[in-house]
Amino acid sequence: MTPIQTQEMRARRQPASALSRLIRNPVQLISAIILLGLFLVALRNVLPLNGAAEYQPDQFARQLIFGLAQGSIYALIALGYTLVYGILSMINFAHGEIFMAGAYMGFFAITAAQETGLLASDPVLALFITLLIGMLSSAVVAVLVERIAYRPLRNAPRLVPLITAIGASIALQQIFLRLFGASTRRYPDVGWFVLPNACPALGTQGLDDTGLCRGIDLIGGRYDVTVIGLELRILPIHFLVFALSLALMIALWLYVHRTKSGKAMRAVAEDRNTAALMGVNVDRVIVTTFILGGLLAGAGGVLYALYNQQVSPFIGFLPGIKAFTAAVLGGIGNIPGAMFGGLFLGVVETVAPSMLGLSSQLKDVIAFGLLVMVLIFRPQGIFGEVLSSKRG
Repeated sequence: MTPIQTQEMRARRQPASALSRLIRNPVQLISAIILLGLFLVALRNVLPLNGAAEYQPDQFARQLIFGLAQGSIYALIALGYTLVYGILSMINFAHGEIFMAGAYMGFFAITAAQETGLLASDPVLALFITLLIGMLSSAVVAVLVERIAYRPLRNAPRLVPLITAIGASIALQQIFLRLFGASTRRYPDVGWFVLPNACPALGTQGLDDTGLCRGIDLIGGRYDVTVIGLELRILPIHFLVFALSLALMIALWLYVHRTKSGKAMRAVAEDRNTAALMGVNVDRVIVTTFILGGLLAGAGGVLYALYNQQVSPFIGFLPGIKAFTAAVLGGIGNIPGAMFGGLFLGVVETVAPSMLGLSSQLKDVIAFGLLVMVLIFRPQGIFGEVLSSKRG
């Protein structure tokens, strides 16, 4: 038999082998049947089989825009999880509270800007200061958590830092609860107007409360527009959140891959002991990692609060869990995977309930169900866990 014939026989056997493996694994088989059923239900709702389809394209477009904004927040938080895991091989379950700290400190900053009149006179500067204070506050909290809770246990068994991370999460919640109370605080209304020439196209939507045309409000604006035949309600804040988040994610990727400090981080992630022997300051690299994760989480907290307009000591829990889910989906320890996982999760949890004809209250069920499916079929994540063979 020639080598070509042998390769053809192996190619013919491969699908049968995959099918046989699926049949031998009842969990994967049942999961595949469930996924197929959900796909058929979604297809029935999307296709106009008997008249108009139940799920319309304009509905998909609106949900896609919001899903990308929400997913970009998940991605910013997920990057903190994946950076810490890449360096220390541990899950920092206190990262959701670091996100919350940025949103809280941002609230005090933007409230002070409102009281001094800076928010009304120069909203761009006020928002920049708010974002900067939120990022720096989260970075400080992240460094304190690393120094107090994680560094003394760096050489302990893996279960010990994991339990400590859960304790740190609860401790941060209670600290903010005792300091600032349990009541929900509301971000002030912000108006950032651009493109005043767009007012004629917006009609009465371009007018402010006094009837004056000031342009498009990037923060608090809501506009009903028609784009390529789709009737949409556009919130510019969603595009702003997505653009800023994407810029921060790209900046992180460039920092890790194009700078000397980033090279040191990758060396420590590869082998901490060998990196130390080569002269890399491991403690400094670990602190830098927590600072980067804290900066991104703080930015995510401020951006999240700008369009949700509410902060409380407990707002970090669910986004933190969702971000951890996103990091696992993309491949824990993988920076592009965390970016993709966050955006993917945000879109799926926003689009899937309506596409399946379910209540939007079931979006959390769909999000965590997606995590279970990925762990069943591809435990290392969509992009694959970095250095998974060494850490396994």
